[in-house]
Amino acid sequence: MDWIQAIILAAIQGLTEFLPISSSGHLVLPQTLLGWPDQGLAFDVAVHVGSLLAVVWYFRRDVQVLLTAWGGSIARRQLNADSRLAWLVILATIPAVVAGLLFNDIIETQLRSGWVLATTTLVFGVVLGVVDKTSSHRLDIADIGIKIALIVGFAQALALVPGTSRSGITITAALLMGLNRRDAARFSFLLSMPIIAAAGSYKLLELVQSSMPIDWFDLSLGFVVSAVCAYICIRLFMGWIERIGMMPFAIYRVILALVLFAILMN
Repeated sequence: MDWIQAIILAAIQGLTEFLPISSSGHLVLPQTLLGWPDQGLAFDVAVHVGSLLAVVWYFRRDVQVLLTAWGGSIARRQLNADSRLAWLVILATIPAVVAGLLFNDIIETQLRSGWVLATTTLVFGVVLGVVDKTSSHRLDIADIGIKIALIVGFAQALALVPGTSRSGITITAALLMGLNRRDAARFSFLLSMPIIAAAGSYKLLELVQSSMPIDWFDLSLGFVVSAVCAYICIRLFMGWIERIGMMPFAIYRVILALVLFAILMN
């Protein structure tokens, strides 16, 4: 990649990682339409670490409170609302970690096709719109229990399939269980931290074990651009979500899927 490609790809990653619109569906467009090279494993690690930094920084107060409460619950064996939420985040993370370990090879070899990407972008976009329109939005994050956490967690595991969108499917599942939009997004973003950290660690291990050359300038550029774009995206999304709802994102996904289908049929 040249530095312009690095900036654009990192910006796409940062802007789409936390919106319910499928980052993989967007990253395939420059490669398909412009013939750009695959961004590569090292760059993938850099932009994911940048995205992780952005979400941790935005929710830094929540992270500090939850980690402190979680540690206190282990030391004193007492639960409060914050330590309970921390344990539920851990519980909801387990399905995706297990699914990644069990099915990563199958996903990489059999499901990374344009047709799968376009289909999941379309189907889960429609589902997002329908669920947002019909759900009650009556619960908040304090109402999350083991049942809701596991359902959202299994939904996150489904996001291993390209085009599903991790944030999209987890927000959809949380809305389906009755959470209001803001807390559905908040729980989704809290869940993103351990799973992005786990995925980034796995990719970093692959990178260390490989012998591929590393362009540190492109990696640094990708890290910074991804972090800045992801932070701006999260901030705007959390500010707008109650006012605009999920329907604009659902419609956008349908349009993106149609574009992907049109590319595939040419």
